[in-house]
Amino acid sequence: MESDPGFIAALEEAKKGYAEGGKGSATLHAEMSALENSGRLPASAYEGATMYTTLSPCDMCTGACILYKVKRVVVGENKNFMGGEEYLLNRGKEVVVLDNKECKELMEKFIKEKPELW
Repeated sequence: MESDPGFIAALEEAKKGYAEGGKGSATLHAEMSALENSGRLPASAYEGATMYTTLSPCDMCTGACILYKVKRVVVGENKNFMGGEEYLLNRGKEVVVLDNKECKELMEKFIKEKPELW
């Protein structure tokens, strides 16, 4: 699964966002950005989709995945933050946790270097 093009793209976007310093938004997380960047589509367009994320999704992003009927959420790591995985599972969504070393290291670096944002 770690060689899946969707996960590789999510990891590359996370690295790029970290290097650029983010967008300065408290709510534009990667999951929300992915939905936003896909354009104004009806919720049915996302039905059955897979959301790839480097970190377990927060409650806001979990809600967006449920609202838009995303079928599966692939999580790079959930050691630094345990988000809404249980809620996703309870709502019938598939959750795959990769426990990816690179994702853990990137998040640990972010927490250490930017604690004011965490």
